[in-house]
Amino acid sequence: MISFSKQSAVLHVKKENGKKRWSEPRVILFSFLAILLPGALLLTLPIFSVSGLSFIDALFTATSAISVTGLGVVDTGEHFTFTGKVLLMILMQIGGLGQMTLSAILLYMFGLRLSLRQQSLTKEELGQGKSVNLRKLVKHILVFSCIAELCGMILLAVRFVPQLGWSEGLFSALFHAVSAFNNAGFSLFSDSMMSYVGDPLVNFTIAGLFIFGGLGFTVISDLHGNFFRGFKHLQLHTKIMLLATPCLLAFGTLLFWLLESNNPNTLATLSTLDQWLAAFFQSASARTAGFNSIDLSQFTYPALLVMMVLMLIGAGSTSTGGGIKVSTFVVAMVATWAFLRQRNKVVILKRTVPWSTVTKCLAIIVVSFFVLINAMFLLMITENASFHIVMFETISAFATVGLTAGLTAELSDAGKVIMVVVMIIGRIGPLTLAYMLARPKPTLLKYPDGHVFAG
Repeated sequence: MISFSKQSAVLHVKKENGKKRWSEPRVILFSFLAILLPGALLLTLPIFSVSGLSFIDALFTATSAISVTGLGVVDTGEHFTFTGKVLLMILMQIGGLGQMTLSAILLYMFGLRLSLRQQSLTKEELGQGKSVNLRKLVKHILVFSCIAELCGMILLAVRFVPQLGWSEGLFSALFHAVSAFNNAGFSLFSDSMMSYVGDPLVNFTIAGLFIFGGLGFTVISDLHGNFFRGFKHLQLHTKIMLLATPCLLAFGTLLFWLLESNNPNTLATLSTLDQWLAAFFQSASARTAGFNSIDLSQFTYPALLVMMVLMLIGAGSTSTGGGIKVSTFVVAMVATWAFLRQRNKVVILKRTVPWSTVTKCLAIIVVSFFVLINAMFLLMITENASFHIVMFETISAFATVGLTAGLTAELSDAGKVIMVVVMIIGRIGPLTLAYMLARPKPTLLKYPDGHVFAG
């Protein structure tokens, strides 16, 4: 009897602890909000802005920075003080690295060990399995981020220092390097990169930063570990990213040039080389970077549609970018092709993709479209804007791109709140929110098969 009562007590304690313990998705969401809300409150203080910000505008700006989106209701370069711009850089860096990753970096720097719970949360945020060497991965993330941003700063300083002077030029170079690598899209220039539309140094530096930032930290770590072993030793995810990224860049560049080369409001007035450079920059930027070197409000409808498709696909998993992710898109396309060919396996580069991964990709796409449709519906009620503008702006916010067709600056307070929610969901991931709301409960029950007619 004594043994039984002790066992019951232990089970009761475990059950109680299980009720109080938050799931990983819920902890990630609330840690995001724990940084967001203080950041928004700070931005309302006079020291951070020239003429002050209402709380709703500060919340929108802080959300845009920490979700590395880049949409702004005020002019970043003109409205914020030097201290405010530094705060925005900090929020962008936190958003790009991820809260849990940043916490792990700080703990490792002070020689502290991560608890099993902290390791689980960090792996959840980085999309890693249980067997990954977390300390090694976090080290690679920190080193790569610092090197990339430093190199970007040096290259941009070559152009900005002669134009703006040493102090302003160096700060501007640092700000844009951090913004670009983290795919944030914030610029200190009122016209983003339009003044540098024909400048190869600025265009390739900025584009290079957000392309590498959008590959994903796990891809960079895998490349580092297998640099001398060859392509065949890389993980399947890395191979997909290395093959799909240039294909998407080339696809977007070609279509933008074909669709806009005769448009006098965008590419037609530029030289041929500058046209291709601008088309390439917008193709790269569309996949969550948020910078623009031409006026997007003057794009033709077909070009805007291509832009929206690229924005929705986004960057790589565990990267500084958003969207449904390149790997999700590739797996969904290959799975569809396998179904059409009546294959019972999804095979990519001679590797079989587990059905659990295929169904996860399907769930991401379905939940993403559910979020987008509801957000578009609400914005069409609150805002007086054309359908295609609302659609463009919503996808830009959800994919954490930051490109705007002009609606963001004119949003009502209700519209800003809707966009804040969309940006948060886009950054933490639609499945994270779905897991938190649905409270998954695995079961061992198995029911008889039933036939459903589809299509």
